[in-house]
Amino acid sequence: MAESARRARGGGGAARRAERSAVSFETAKYIERNIPNYEVLNDEALDIIERNADIILEEIGVNFPDNPEALELWRAAGASIDGDRVRIPKGLARELCKTAPSEYTQHARNPARNVVVGGKNLVLAPVYGPPFVRDVAGGRRYATMADFNKFVKLGYMSKWLHHSGGTVCEPTDVPVNKRHLDMLYAHMTLSDKPFMGSVTEPSRAQDSVDMCSILFGEDFVQQNTVMTSLININSPMTFDDVMMGALKVYAENNQACIVSPFIVGGAMAPVSIMGTLTQVMAEALAGIAYSQLIKPGAPVVMGAFVTSIDMNSGAPTFGTPEAAHITYGAGQLARRMNLPFRSAGSFCGSKLPDAQAAYETANSLNMGLLAGVNFMLHSCGWLEGGLVSSFEKFVMDADQLGALHHIARGVEIDENAQAMDAIREVGPGGHYLGCAHTQANFKSAFWKSDLLDYKPFETWEDEGARDTQTLATVRVEKMLSDYQQPPIDPAIREALDAYVAQKKAAEPDSFM
Repeated sequence: MAESARRARGGGGAARRAERSAVSFETAKYIERNIPNYEVLNDEALDIIERNADIILEEIGVNFPDNPEALELWRAAGASIDGDRVRIPKGLARELCKTAPSEYTQHARNPARNVVVGGKNLVLAPVYGPPFVRDVAGGRRYATMADFNKFVKLGYMSKWLHHSGGTVCEPTDVPVNKRHLDMLYAHMTLSDKPFMGSVTEPSRAQDSVDMCSILFGEDFVQQNTVMTSLININSPMTFDDVMMGALKVYAENNQACIVSPFIVGGAMAPVSIMGTLTQVMAEALAGIAYSQLIKPGAPVVMGAFVTSIDMNSGAPTFGTPEAAHITYGAGQLARRMNLPFRSAGSFCGSKLPDAQAAYETANSLNMGLLAGVNFMLHSCGWLEGGLVSSFEKFVMDADQLGALHHIARGVEIDENAQAMDAIREVGPGGHYLGCAHTQANFKSAFWKSDLLDYKPFETWEDEGARDTQTLATVRVEKMLSDYQQPPIDPAIREALDAYVAQKKAAEPDSFM
C-alpha cells in the first residue's frame, strides 16, 4: 500500500482536526423513542411461531449451497449436514444468537453523527439498490455515477436522515466489478454521515473494510463498527455463498450486518401472516447464528423485508395491512431475541411520486416507527417497488421523516406542557396567539414541513399553483446548490485515491 495510506492508518488525528473545522449542516440525532411499541401478537402466538421455527430448522432445514466452509462450521457446531442442507437441532441456533450484542454504535467520520443501533433507537437510512432513477427533467432512466453522487449530497443535506446508506442507486455507467469502489468513495468524501459497505462479492466486502481502514485507521476499524451492511437471505431458506461470503468478511472484522429475509408473501413465503412470520424467524435465526459461528459477538441486526403480492399481476404491493401485521410481529420476535430490528421504509408500488406513493409510504413509515424498528433502510426515495430511486420523492420522504421524530418524542407532561398559565391568562372567549406561553413556545411547539405548501389559495395560485412534485423539484435544486463538501484530511483522500486507482487498474472492466 502507498506510504500515504500507511500514514493515514496511523490514528486519524488530522482527520479529527478537519472534522472540527468542517462546514456543518444540521442533522437531527437518531430517534430515541418515548412512545410504546405496537404489539399485535400475544405470548401464545409468539410461542407458536418460535416453536414452529425450531421445527423448520430441525426437520426441514436450510440450504447453504456452494459453501463447504459454512457446512463444516455447522457440522462442528452440532448440525446435521446432508449435501447443502443444514438441519439445526432445536435450540442450537437460538443459543448461538445469544452472543450477538443487543445494540452497537456505528461510527461516522464526524463523531457528532455516530448512531446507536438497537434499544429504543431508530436510525433512518435512504433507499438502497434501484437500477433506475427518475426526476421531472429526465424521466425514468438507468442510474449513473453522477446520479449516485447527487443522492449522497442530498442525504448529507437532509436534516432528518441519520445515515448515508449504501447503493442509493446502481450506477450502470461504471463496470460492475469496480463501481463499489466509486460508491464507497462517494459516501466517504461527499458526506460525513455513517454508511454501508458492499456485499455483491466477498472481495468487495474486503475492499470496503480496507477503505474504511484508510478512512478511520486500521486499529479503529478492528475495535469499532464503522459499517452496517445488508445481507439478504434468498428466501425461502437459502443462504447463497456470495452473501454469506460477504457476511464472513464483515463479521471477522467486527462490522455489522443486517441479516434479512427477503419476503414477498405468496411467492417466497406462505400467504398467511403466521406462516410468513414463522419462516422469517427460522431464516433470521439461522443467518444470525451463522454470523456468531464466524465470530461470537459480531454485531448483527435481525431484518425483515416483507411485502405481499398482487395475485392478478404478480407485482409486489406495499403499505398493506398484512405487511403491517408481519412487521409488528417481527419486531416483537426481535425484541424477544434481544436483537436490533430492521424493517419498513418509504415503500410504494407507484410509478410516480403521486397520491398512491404518498398513501403507501405514509403507511409504511408510520408502521416502522410503531413496530420498534431500529434501522430503517429505504426511508426515503423508494419508487416503483424498489426499481427506481426518485429525486423528488427522496426530498418528499426526507421531509416527512421529521414527523416521525416528533411523534417519537411522545407527550411532555411538565409544567410548561400543562400550560395552565396560558389557560388562566386567556380565559373564556379569548385567543392564545399573543399570550406569554405561546410567545415563549411557538418556535418549537409544532413540527414544520420544509416542503409542503400551507399558503392561502390566492397566494398559491399566484405562485403558479405548484403541486408537491414541483415543490420537490425546486427543493432538490436548492439543496444541491447549497451543498458544501465536508472537509477531509488530504492524506486520507490521497490514500483513498491511490487505493481506488490501484484496484481499478488490477483487473479489466466487467459489466456482467
